[in-house]
Amino acid sequence: MSTAPSTPAKYDVVGVGNALVDVISHADDGFIAQYELVKGSMTLVDTDRALFLYRALGSAVEMSGGSAANTMTGVASLGGTAAYIGKVSADELGDVFGHDLRAVGVQFRPGRPDHETPTGRCIIVVTPDAERTMNTYLGVSSLLCATDIDEATVAAGKVLYMEGYLFDRDEAKAAFRRAAAVAHANGRQVSLTLSDSFCVDRHRDDFRSLVTDEVDILFGNRDELTALYEVESFDEAVRCVQRDCHLAVITVGSEGCYVITRDEVLTAPAEPVDHVLDTTGAGDLFAAGFLFGYTRDLHLLECARLGAIAAAEVISHVGPRPLVELKSLIS
Repeated sequence: MSTAPSTPAKYDVVGVGNALVDVISHADDGFIAQYELVKGSMTLVDTDRALFLYRALGSAVEMSGGSAANTMTGVASLGGTAAYIGKVSADELGDVFGHDLRAVGVQFRPGRPDHETPTGRCIIVVTPDAERTMNTYLGVSSLLCATDIDEATVAAGKVLYMEGYLFDRDEAKAAFRRAAAVAHANGRQVSLTLSDSFCVDRHRDDFRSLVTDEVDILFGNRDELTALYEVESFDEAVRCVQRDCHLAVITVGSEGCYVITRDEVLTAPAEPVDHVLDTTGAGDLFAAGFLFGYTRDLHLLECARLGAIAAAEVISHVGPRPLVELKSLIS
């Protein structure tokens, strides 16, 4: 799909996705009842509801979030170089998002700000029983379009990594296609994460077209892959993706992962974890570890091992990003 690289890469991975700020607050069940939240769920909310809940929280911890941004943070934590393209507004949370990424060594390339639409946020209320209740406002992040793609940054990354969650608008689909075209024109590779089964169900035809036409490396889990091809058998889904894609990396939870090429199917184990506290971000960090190894031309099974180590770290604590430098775990 790609031409030969014309210049050395500046970045290992360049991510494109929903730029969201996680706003995390601790509250009791009375808060859940008072504001009519659905405990333990994730609910999409509109602007007015998001701003209302944000004001109601009082004290909260604010940090950059979003699936692909988590992956870029993981690449940097492993000692790699990463950049991120996502849309924020010129507001307080937009500043938080950019500051957090730059603080961990990820170069942030925001699209053009939209002064009428606030920065996206995921308002997370943690109750004393450790249950997380989330209200997500996509805000300006979902308005990413082709003109927001920093083509020089895409051209400078060995691998482009795109987040399926962003795929809900035609303008975002056009942005993905444009980013992929720029990557391939500069001899780079394109990867896509399917994000979740509901996302696949909404965009199955577009995803399958993208996988066939543009994607060199596909990330997903077993449920997402079978949903993509509308088959009940995982083996059948594997045969389908072998036909469509050069490389697919499919996680299967505690069983590890399958690394699927045109010619073979490899299996790799998960990394043991004494206590799984929060699986949020497991797939994001697995992709970070795999791509870190891949951009160093390591064997595919070694790439999978690095992915498993990164995923094991993040599920051993609460939160979707590593608490220790991942490079300390792989040396």
